[in-house]
Amino acid sequence: MPSRLLHCLHAALRPPAVRALLAQIAALLPCAALALALDAAGYDLTLLQAVVLQGILAMLITWKIGLAPWWRVIQLLFPPALLVSSAFGLPPLLYLVVFIVLLGWYWSTFRTQVPYFPSSQPVWEAVAAVLPDRPGLRVIDVGSGLGGMTLHLARLRPDIECTGIELAPLPWLYSFLRAKITRSRARFIRGDYENIQFGHYDAVFAYLSPAVMNALYAKAGREMHRGSLLISYEFAIPPYIPDKTIHTTEGTPPLYLWRF
Repeated sequence: MPSRLLHCLHAALRPPAVRALLAQIAALLPCAALALALDAAGYDLTLLQAVVLQGILAMLITWKIGLAPWWRVIQLLFPPALLVSSAFGLPPLLYLVVFIVLLGWYWSTFRTQVPYFPSSQPVWEAVAAVLPDRPGLRVIDVGSGLGGMTLHLARLRPDIECTGIELAPLPWLYSFLRAKITRSRARFIRGDYENIQFGHYDAVFAYLSPAVMNALYAKAGREMHRGSLLISYEFAIPPYIPDKTIHTTEGTPPLYLWRF
C-alpha cells in the first residue's frame, strides 16, 4: 500500500502546473516569515516588495526543479500580475471568462509541456517542398494549432491526404470550422497524438516543445514505416542526427528531417 500511495503521489506531482503551484506556495512561506521578522524589528515590507520577492523566489525554485524556461517567466510575473489586477477592482465574472478562454486555448499544456507555437508560411512551403511527389501521400501535423499548415498543404497538394491533430478545444474548433467554411480537403482531429498510430502516415510534422521531442522520436521509431519522414521545426532531437537540415529564411530556426 505505501508503494502504491507513493506512486499515486508521484503521478499527481508530475504535471508541470502542479509543481509550479507548489513552487509559488514554497516561495510564499519565506516571504511571510521575512515580513513577520521585519515587523517584529519595527520595519515594514510593502505589498509590492513582497510580491516581487515572491515572484523572484518562485522563479528560482522553478529553475531549480527543472521546469521549462517559460515557467520561470510565468512564476516571476504571476504575483505582481495578481496585485495589479486586484487594484483595478475587476468583476469576478471577468476572471471566470478569462479562465474558460485560456483553458480552451491551452487545455493540457499543464500536462504536456507543449505551449502554442504557431509556424509560418515559409515553413509550410519548405515542408511542401520536401514531401515526395507521390499521389495518396498521408501527412499529419501533430499539434496543428489553428490549422494553417494543414490547410496550406491541402490547397497546394490536392493529391495527398492532410490531417491535423490538436488537443486544445478552441484551436481545434477554429481549424475545423476553417476547413468546413473553405471546403478544404484537410481533416482535423481533436485528440492526443500519443494515441494515434504514426504508421498510418508517410510524413509526420511537429512543432512542439523540447520537453517531448525524445518521446516523439521514440514513438516514430516504433511505428513509422520504412521510407517515411519525421519533420521537426526548430527543435532538434539529440543525439539523433537529422538526415537533412533546412533553413527556411535567414535568421529563423531550421527544419529537421529524419527518414526512417
